[in-house]
Amino acid sequence: MPADPLHSAGKPQRSTTSQPPSGSGASAIEVRRSSRRRRTVSAYREGDRTVVLIPARMSEAEEQRWVSVMLDKLAAQESKRVLGDTELSERAQRLSAQYFEGRARPASVRWVTNQNTRWGSCTPSEGSIRLSHRLQGMPEYVVDYVLLHELAHLLVPGHGPRFWRLLEAYPRTERAKGYLEGVVAAGRLPHLPDARGE
Repeated sequence: MPADPLHSAGKPQRSTTSQPPSGSGASAIEVRRSSRRRRTVSAYREGDRTVVLIPARMSEAEEQRWVSVMLDKLAAQESKRVLGDTELSERAQRLSAQYFEGRARPASVRWVTNQNTRWGSCTPSEGSIRLSHRLQGMPEYVVDYVLLHELAHLLVPGHGPRFWRLLEAYPRTERAKGYLEGVVAAGRLPHLPDARGE
Protein backbone atom coordinates (compact mmCIF):
# COMPACT_ATOMS: atom_id res chain seq x y z
CA MET A 1 0.00 0.00 0.00
CA PRO A 2 1.53 3.40 -0.94
CA ALA A 3 2.38 5.82 1.86
CA ASP A 4 -0.16 8.50 2.56
CA PRO A 5 1.55 11.74 1.44
CA LEU A 6 -0.36 13.80 4.01
CA HIS A 7 1.02 11.70 6.87
CA SER A 8 4.66 11.36 5.82
CA ALA A 9 7.33 12.95 8.01
CA GLY A 10 7.70 16.68 7.57
CA LYS A 11 4.43 17.14 5.69
CA PRO A 12 1.46 18.79 7.33
CA GLN A 13 -1.03 16.18 8.55
CA ARG A 14 -3.90 18.61 8.38
CA SER A 15 -4.30 22.13 7.21
CA THR A 16 -7.37 24.16 8.05
CA THR A 17 -8.36 27.65 7.03
CA SER A 18 -10.79 29.84 8.92
CA GLN A 19 -11.83 33.44 9.32
CA PRO A 20 -9.93 35.27 12.08
CA PRO A 21 -11.40 37.21 14.98
CA SER A 22 -12.20 40.79 14.01
CA GLY A 23 -9.29 43.15 14.37
CA SER A 24 -6.61 40.54 13.86
CA GLY A 25 -5.30 42.20 10.72
CA ALA A 26 -5.61 39.22 8.35
CA SER A 27 -8.47 37.89 6.23
CA ALA A 28 -7.89 34.19 6.92
CA ILE A 29 -5.98 31.89 9.25
CA GLU A 30 -4.40 28.68 8.00
CA VAL A 31 -3.35 26.13 10.62
CA ARG A 32 -0.75 23.64 9.46
CA ARG A 33 -0.07 20.55 11.59
CA SER A 34 3.24 18.74 11.32
CA SER A 35 4.38 15.44 12.82
CA ARG A 36 7.96 16.76 12.83
CA ARG A 37 7.03 19.62 15.11
CA ARG A 38 7.08 18.46 18.75
CA ARG A 39 6.56 21.48 20.99
CA THR A 40 7.04 24.71 19.13
CA VAL A 41 4.35 26.87 17.62
CA SER A 42 5.10 29.63 15.13
CA ALA A 43 3.17 31.99 12.90
CA TYR A 44 3.78 34.37 10.03
CA ARG A 45 1.86 36.47 7.52
CA GLU A 46 1.61 35.18 3.97
CA GLY A 47 -0.14 37.76 1.82
CA ASP A 48 -3.57 38.35 3.32
CA ARG A 49 -3.53 35.23 5.46
CA THR A 50 -1.87 34.19 8.70
CA VAL A 51 -0.20 30.77 8.79
CA VAL A 52 0.11 29.08 12.20
CA LEU A 53 2.38 26.03 12.45
CA ILE A 54 1.60 23.58 15.28
CA PRO A 55 2.49 20.02 16.32
CA ALA A 56 0.22 17.32 14.83
CA ARG A 57 -0.64 15.88 18.26
CA MET A 58 -2.20 19.11 19.53
CA SER A 59 -5.88 18.97 20.54
CA GLU A 60 -8.51 21.24 18.97
CA ALA A 61 -8.73 23.27 22.20
CA GLU A 62 -4.93 23.73 22.29
CA GLU A 63 -5.01 24.70 18.62
CA GLN A 64 -7.60 27.41 19.26
CA ARG A 65 -5.66 28.74 22.25
CA TRP A 66 -2.36 28.84 20.35
CA VAL A 67 -3.93 30.50 17.30
CA SER A 68 -5.21 33.28 19.56
CA VAL A 69 -1.81 33.62 21.29
CA MET A 70 0.06 33.77 17.98
CA LEU A 71 -2.36 36.32 16.47
CA ASP A 72 -1.79 38.56 19.49
CA LYS A 73 2.00 38.14 19.20
CA LEU A 74 1.99 39.03 15.50
CA ALA A 75 -0.26 42.02 16.15
CA ALA A 76 2.07 43.26 18.91
CA GLN A 77 5.11 42.90 16.64
CA GLU A 78 3.37 44.73 13.81
CA SER A 79 2.10 47.55 16.01
CA LYS A 80 5.66 48.32 17.14
CA ARG A 81 6.10 49.78 13.69
CA VAL A 82 4.85 53.29 14.29
CA LEU A 83 2.01 54.35 12.05
CA GLY A 84 2.32 57.82 10.59
CA ASP A 85 -0.57 60.28 10.72
CA THR A 86 -1.57 59.39 7.14
CA GLU A 87 -1.74 55.67 7.97
CA LEU A 88 -3.63 56.46 11.17
CA SER A 89 -6.17 58.48 9.19
CA GLU A 90 -6.60 55.65 6.64
CA ARG A 91 -7.08 53.20 9.49
CA ALA A 92 -9.76 55.41 11.02
CA GLN A 93 -11.60 55.53 7.68
CA ARG A 94 -11.49 51.71 7.39
CA LEU A 95 -12.77 51.28 10.95
CA SER A 96 -15.58 53.78 10.35
CA ALA A 97 -16.60 51.89 7.21
CA GLN A 98 -16.45 48.51 8.95
CA TYR A 99 -18.22 49.39 12.22
CA PHE A 100 -20.16 52.62 11.64
CA GLU A 101 -21.19 52.27 7.98
CA GLY A 102 -18.80 55.12 7.14
CA ARG A 103 -20.88 57.66 9.07
CA ALA A 104 -17.97 58.87 11.25
CA ARG A 105 -15.84 61.05 8.97
CA PRO A 106 -12.94 62.73 10.75
CA ALA A 107 -11.33 65.76 9.13
CA SER A 108 -8.00 64.89 10.75
CA VAL A 109 -6.48 62.04 12.78
CA ARG A 110 -3.02 62.43 14.28
CA TRP A 111 -0.64 61.44 17.06
CA VAL A 112 0.07 63.98 19.79
CA THR A 113 2.60 64.05 22.62
CA ASN A 114 0.71 66.35 24.99
CA GLN A 115 -1.92 63.84 26.18
CA ASN A 116 -0.54 62.07 29.21
CA THR A 117 -3.78 61.53 31.11
CA ARG A 118 -6.01 60.40 28.20
CA TRP A 119 -5.57 57.88 25.42
CA GLY A 120 -7.34 59.98 22.83
CA SER A 121 -9.52 63.01 22.31
CA CYS A 122 -12.02 64.26 19.78
CA THR A 123 -13.36 67.69 18.89
CA PRO A 124 -16.62 66.90 17.04
CA SER A 125 -17.14 70.51 15.86
CA GLU A 126 -13.80 70.34 13.99
CA GLY A 127 -13.92 66.63 13.20
CA SER A 128 -10.44 66.21 14.68
CA ILE A 129 -9.16 63.13 16.51
CA ARG A 130 -5.91 63.02 18.45
CA LEU A 131 -4.31 59.86 19.87
CA SER A 132 -1.71 59.85 22.62
CA HIS A 133 1.77 58.79 21.52
CA ARG A 134 1.69 56.40 24.53
CA LEU A 135 -0.49 54.05 22.40
CA GLN A 136 2.36 53.52 19.95
CA GLY A 137 3.67 49.99 20.33
CA MET A 138 0.46 48.66 21.90
CA PRO A 139 -1.42 45.82 20.15
CA GLU A 140 -3.42 46.79 17.05
CA TYR A 141 -6.75 45.90 18.64
CA VAL A 142 -6.07 48.42 21.44
CA VAL A 143 -5.23 51.24 19.00
CA ASP A 144 -8.31 50.28 16.94
CA TYR A 145 -10.50 50.46 20.04
CA VAL A 146 -9.26 53.95 20.94
CA LEU A 147 -9.76 55.09 17.34
CA LEU A 148 -13.30 53.66 17.34
CA HIS A 149 -14.00 55.31 20.69
CA GLU A 150 -13.05 58.70 19.27
CA LEU A 151 -14.86 58.04 15.97
CA ALA A 152 -18.00 57.23 17.98
CA HIS A 153 -17.75 60.71 19.54
CA LEU A 154 -18.19 62.19 16.06
CA LEU A 155 -21.62 60.52 16.08
CA VAL A 156 -22.53 60.76 19.79
CA PRO A 157 -20.83 63.42 21.94
CA GLY A 158 -21.19 61.94 25.45
CA HIS A 159 -20.70 58.54 27.08
CA GLY A 160 -24.36 57.60 27.40
CA PRO A 161 -26.03 54.30 26.45
CA ARG A 162 -26.24 55.28 22.77
CA PHE A 163 -22.47 55.82 22.66
CA TRP A 164 -21.68 52.44 24.25
CA ARG A 165 -24.13 50.67 21.94
CA LEU A 166 -22.06 51.92 19.00
CA LEU A 167 -18.91 50.35 20.48
CA GLU A 168 -20.65 47.00 21.06
CA ALA A 169 -20.09 46.32 17.35
CA TYR A 170 -16.33 46.02 17.99
CA PRO A 171 -15.77 42.51 19.42
CA ARG A 172 -12.59 43.42 21.30
CA THR A 173 -13.95 46.41 23.22
CA GLU A 174 -13.84 44.75 26.65
CA ARG A 175 -10.44 43.20 26.02
CA ALA A 176 -8.95 46.53 24.90
CA LYS A 177 -10.47 48.36 27.88
CA GLY A 178 -8.96 45.72 30.17
CA TYR A 179 -5.56 46.12 28.51
CA LEU A 180 -5.61 49.89 28.97
CA GLU A 181 -6.79 49.55 32.60
CA GLY A 182 -3.86 47.18 33.19
CA VAL A 183 -1.39 49.71 31.73
CA VAL A 184 -2.78 52.43 34.03
CA ALA A 185 -2.67 50.11 37.06
CA ALA A 186 0.90 49.03 36.27
CA GLY A 187 1.95 52.67 36.12
CA ARG A 188 0.71 53.13 39.71
CA LEU A 189 2.71 50.19 41.11
CA PRO A 190 5.80 51.06 43.13
CA HIS A 191 9.00 50.45 41.18
CA LEU A 192 11.16 47.81 42.83
CA PRO A 193 14.91 48.35 42.82
CA ASP A 194 16.79 46.17 40.35
CA ALA A 195 19.43 43.58 41.32
CA ARG A 196 22.12 46.29 41.68
CA GLY A 197 20.05 48.05 44.34
CA GLU A 198 19.40 51.18 42.29
